[in-house]
Amino acid sequence: MSVLLLALAFCPSASAQATGEKLEDPAKPGAAAAGAPAAPVKGKGGKEYSFIDYIIVSGLEGYTIILLSFVMVGFMIEHFMTIRKEQIMPEGVATRLQELVAAGKLDEAILYCQEPGSRSLLAEVVLAGLERYKASQFGFAEYKAAVEEAGEEQTSQLYRKTEVLSVIGAIAPMLGLLGTVRGMILAFREIAMSEGAPKPADLADPIGLALVTTFEGLVVAIPAMIAYSYFRNLIDSMVSEAGKRVERILTPLNRPTR
Repeated sequence: MSVLLLALAFCPSASAQATGEKLEDPAKPGAAAAGAPAAPVKGKGGKEYSFIDYIIVSGLEGYTIILLSFVMVGFMIEHFMTIRKEQIMPEGVATRLQELVAAGKLDEAILYCQEPGSRSLLAEVVLAGLERYKASQFGFAEYKAAVEEAGEEQTSQLYRKTEVLSVIGAIAPMLGLLGTVRGMILAFREIAMSEGAPKPADLADPIGLALVTTFEGLVVAIPAMIAYSYFRNLIDSMVSEAGKRVERILTPLNRPTR
């Protein structure tokens, strides 16, 4: 919503053009004198349009897009807080696990991974490998499969978190297009109901105001898709780094005897 508010607030001239509004031409008789304050921007019938007017006339489609903008911002904040190296691969946890596994204290390492303060992608993957190693007679040959399975599951969970941004990026412009189609229907109805040729001002309002929903949809969809791509690439980078660290932690298990 903050993105949407800023975009509409700083584009007053574009909004005026979208609704068929015009400023008084200073070159014509009756125009304001040079240096005088500009006349208010008005639409059909002399009605002045404010930012709130554009929000109101956007209808259900516009309200839904605004709601999506709040959801988008909320998820972006949550992702910035959780999709971080400190959350996925805490350095203190990695160092402690490496020490315990190198010393052969696997039971302690398992308990350490299960502690609430150690919960992370790295700890979950290491825990899966250690549990498989301890539970199977041929654990040294099987723990890698457990590590890969746990890694894929943890990565999938991170990916699923970002899917909301992708859905918002796809839905927002579609809702905007729906509002534009609604405006075109109103414009054609105006033509059908008018006696003779309709005035351009009569068509400017339904078409221009409906275009506001398209504008709103794009303003929400563009940052949503940018954020989606950014977080997906960030996950790929951090998961790859975490995988290398897990491999170093569990390297002492690569032996046929315990």
